[in-house]
Amino acid sequence: MTLVKDNVDIKTQAQEAKKAAKQLGILSTDDKNRALYILAEHLEAGYESILEANKVDLEKGKEAGYTPAFMDRLTLTQDRIVDFADGLRQVAALEDPTDRVISDWTLENGLQVKKVTVPLGVIGMIYEARPNVTVDATGLALKSGNAIILKGGSSAIHTNKAIVEVIQHALEHTKIPKQAVQFIASTDRGATQQLFTMKEYIDVLIPRGGASLIQTVVEQATVPVLETGVGNCHIYIDADADVHKALPILINAKTDRPAVCNAAETVLVHKEWLQNHKDVLVKALQEHSITVHGDEAALSVIPNAIPAGEEDWANEYLSLHIAMKTVHDVHEAIDHIETYGTKHSEAIITENNETANVFMKLVDASALYHNASTRFTDGGALGFGAEIGISTQKLHARGPMGLPALTTVKFLMSGNGQIR
Repeated sequence: MTLVKDNVDIKTQAQEAKKAAKQLGILSTDDKNRALYILAEHLEAGYESILEANKVDLEKGKEAGYTPAFMDRLTLTQDRIVDFADGLRQVAALEDPTDRVISDWTLENGLQVKKVTVPLGVIGMIYEARPNVTVDATGLALKSGNAIILKGGSSAIHTNKAIVEVIQHALEHTKIPKQAVQFIASTDRGATQQLFTMKEYIDVLIPRGGASLIQTVVEQATVPVLETGVGNCHIYIDADADVHKALPILINAKTDRPAVCNAAETVLVHKEWLQNHKDVLVKALQEHSITVHGDEAALSVIPNAIPAGEEDWANEYLSLHIAMKTVHDVHEAIDHIETYGTKHSEAIITENNETANVFMKLVDASALYHNASTRFTDGGALGFGAEIGISTQKLHARGPMGLPALTTVKFLMSGNGQIR
């Protein structure tokens, strides 16, 4: 089964995707849902070929000295592939985001107007070492009636190619043309650059990965970009924080999956709270092997803490390291987040509702939490099924992007000979 070719011209792939998008856009919800269930079945049945390909990428990753966080994102298991399949089934169970009438009205001359949702068309997905994105993005694109061109990073090239082989084979058993899912097998950076300027075929680019990748796409693309962001996420522990809430939330946000973008990277601690609860805080940090990079006040109470430099306040560690800064009040915490935050996810732990309200209103981020972990900034956790990324911009979509973010609108007018 060799469906993904290494030497196919990218322009040809984009043309095929655009043609397939027209066919896909008129399929019924049932047709799309049946296709997603078939994709899920083929992924589960074809796990061995995917894992074999993944071994190649993992070996190359070891040779290249990738970080543990990077290797974690790259590693697949049979259980993870089953999770991919379950994610497709969850997407199939969601409401179809297309052909929804947002509003309708009739003009004085009798002209009927409807504003309805429609697919974007062709999505270009540029991402790094996250094979799950290959499946998640494909499922969301197909359910929302979009074709997709996938350009994964070189570190996962064999894994992603094997996944798309399975997907395209599965599509041959559906009403969705297999050309609706294109994979650029080239590791040449020129291939990525070519995607940036193919406005006649690609309707939107979605970059997902590190800051460098996202910045490159945003700055160089002439195709419209749905910008996703890195996660320098903060937790502010207020003077009025309940220690029995604050510590579990902090530990969960930092340790549940340190290598993901919604993990906490900086904890801002009210000086009064730190003095009152320093012993239990230190114990919790030590029990979970968390290394603190702290300011002077934090260094005075946290054993073996590392002095924090300017780079620590902006660092997305993606590991069991965390920056700790002490503050005098919520406004100092907000100012710090305004300076170093990435508009991803921010949390406040407090029993003071007035303080929480100030935080929730003044902090500019796509997701804000009061007395809860930042780990919920995730399409699956919020009930969207899979997500295609987390948008930190303000136009069109913001926060975890599920199916509705992959649609746009049309105005449909129906008349009886009206002229102006």
